[in-house]
Amino acid sequence: MQEDKAPTTSGINDQSQESVERLRAYLHQGAVRGRTTDDVTGAMREAILDGVLSPSAWLRESELATAFKVSRTPIREALKRLADEGLVVKTAHHGAMVASLSLEDVLALYVIREDLEGLAARLAAVRCPEGLVEQLDEINAAMREAAEREDVGRLSKLNLAWHRALRTGAANPYLERFLNQVEHAVRRLPATTLVHPGRPDEVLAEHAAVARAVQERNGEAAEQQARAHMRRAREIRLAVLLGA
Repeated sequence: MQEDKAPTTSGINDQSQESVERLRAYLHQGAVRGRTTDDVTGAMREAILDGVLSPSAWLRESELATAFKVSRTPIREALKRLADEGLVVKTAHHGAMVASLSLEDVLALYVIREDLEGLAARLAAVRCPEGLVEQLDEINAAMREAAEREDVGRLSKLNLAWHRALRTGAANPYLERFLNQVEHAVRRLPATTLVHPGRPDEVLAEHAAVARAVQERNGEAAEQQARAHMRRAREIRLAVLLGA
């Protein structure tokens, strides 16, 4: 079946044009022929995770096709994939929208995150692959520099990188897949817990405690420290959400 023709950008007002340009930036140099659906899906995913496509925002195929300069066919497939990931909600008569996150969703997220991060720390400590502890310490040192400069954006990205390094060290593909989904959900939460007074210093100390347990190959201690880290993160998250 022949694809729909890609729409043009004619008739877009200035405000819409600004939104279009922000979305288009996620496609980098444009969709690569043969990988169009993959490229569009990745671009839309990142736009959702960064909040450019905000929770409960309607996702209209024609507007997205215009933004990415592609036909509607890869847009439809991308929406299906993102719905499978829980980032998009599709309705029978109203189209698709960015999935929202309720307070109950946040609580459920942190319950499962505590278990999974604890398991990742335990497995990483048991394996303790060469270079892992050094990598964790290097990221933590970079986080300290970012905290001293009050660069919250870089601090947040480095925090995600630290947790990514830990789960990679666990070397369990299923666990890594689940924690990737958790990371996506965390990135969609409003603001970051690192803006809470005193939280950056707490995070640095909590990370260091996990790293030392990993260095000592103490799986039980690593898991306990990682779980405590996540419980504190949940407390701060709730405080941020509730304005406490």
